[in-house]
Amino acid sequence: SKKKGLSFEEKRARMMEIFFETKDVFQLKDIEKIAPKEKGITSMSVKEILQSLVDDGMVDTDRIGTSNYFWAFPSKALHTRKRKLEELESQFAESSQKKEALQKSIEKSKIGREDTAERAALTEELAALRQKKEQLKAEIDKYRECDPDVVEEMRFFFGGAKEAANRWTDNIFSIKSWAKRKFGFEESRIDKSFGIPEDFDYID
Repeated sequence: SKKKGLSFEEKRARMMEIFFETKDVFQLKDIEKIAPKEKGITSMSVKEILQSLVDDGMVDTDRIGTSNYFWAFPSKALHTRKRKLEELESQFAESSQKKEALQKSIEKSKIGREDTAERAALTEELAALRQKKEQLKAEIDKYRECDPDVVEEMRFFFGGAKEAANRWTDNIFSIKSWAKRKFGFEESRIDKSFGIPEDFDYID
């Protein structure tokens, strides 16, 4: 059967062996001769493999005169691997902390959203208050453009309607204030949860 060629990483590992075993300094042409003969790395791929090792900081290089020289010593490789391991461990610890913080945030966000009897009662009461206010508002709007005398008469007849509506409005604001203190909810969240419009306010 046809012999399987070396993978890219296998070639990198074998080229590093050249440096570690000899502890010598080479030019590219030297490695192109040694690598195929001793490590089974094709001469065509030597330059690419060597450059990848330089890019990763595993092999050092310097230009002296018109020639480039390459070297790598086991002591530096050990230090490089140790530094890389420390970086990865630091990143892992940071990621773990972020994950834990997000998990706590998720758990905290669930507090106050449970379907309790108290929340159901508040929802029902708020719906009743909203319906009552809409009824009163519709009644007022019905007579807004009527004859002044009729309006005056209706004002007298419904003199307490405005006060009643504003009392209900006051009740809603009180409930909202209580919910903010009790559960730490934001006002916008309460309005959204119970369908309270943004322009909700007292009747002038």
